[in-house]
Amino acid sequence: MKITLKNTRLSFEHLFKASDFKGDGNFVYDGTFLVAKNSENAKILNDAIAKIIADDFKGKPLTSDKICVKNGDFKEYEGYANHLYIKAKNKKRTPIVGRDRTPLIEEEGIVFSGCYVNAIIDIWPQDNVFGKRINAKLLGVQFVKKGDSFSKGSVVSEDDFEDFSKDSEDWAA
Repeated sequence: MKITLKNTRLSFEHLFKASDFKGDGNFVYDGTFLVAKNSENAKILNDAIAKIIADDFKGKPLTSDKICVKNGDFKEYEGYANHLYIKAKNKKRTPIVGRDRTPLIEEEGIVFSGCYVNAIIDIWPQDNVFGKRINAKLLGVQFVKKGDSFSKGSVVSEDDFEDFSKDSEDWAA
């Protein structure tokens, strides 16, 4: 079931380069999307989950560990309290576009963990030898607006380095 989460906050962004989170050689593009619990996005997510349970699992509920939507109150990450979160992934790189729908590249630095995006996700049922669950596949992302970065890393500029241009020693390049 294809859904769009509008103006949702992006966390743990791996949209431009595939990541191998488990170290098993299974590289995927992914992002985690934060959704305020009482928002329209939360209603869209909960309705999609309820429909899949009713249609594909004949109304038989799944335990929370088998559903892709999680309660952020149980995570100690910045911004997760009072939110639901959903991690969506794809083996293929999906479209990442700007506000005007033009493709974005990583080097522009526009999309980052903490910004707000529209995320298009496919919520789908799994019922096979690996078990019953509800998963999320990432289909595409559109940048909406900046937000405070979740990253705690430092940024380095040219001013952080010493100027050796006046040094009399001849250093090999």
